Amino acid sequence: IPIYILPLIVVIELLSFLARPISHSVRLFANILAGHITLQLVASFVTMIGALGVLGWFAATLPLVFTVALFALELLVAFLQAYVFAILTCIYLNDSLHPAH
Repeated sequence: IPIYILPLIVVIELLSFLARPISHSVRLFANILAGHITLQLVASFVTMIGALGVLGWFAATLPLVFTVALFALELLVAFLQAYVFAILTCIYLNDSLHPAH
């Protein structure tokens, strides 16, 4: 690397190493928030339909089944996100401790 470009490269590399964990954390937060909002929305259908009385209790079984299915899906996504977070953290730490340049 020519010496006159070196300060620019250092700044770019530093921003790259700082931006990775921040962008990864924002992505993780957005996935978790989207799952919670979806689960809360479908669960609110159960309470709204169930408030209609005895007939509403029977009609609320379908949204209740969807709520349980979404909860299982959110649990699967949570485990997958934790796995991806752990793998990428290990990769980022390895890159910062053992640079390839």
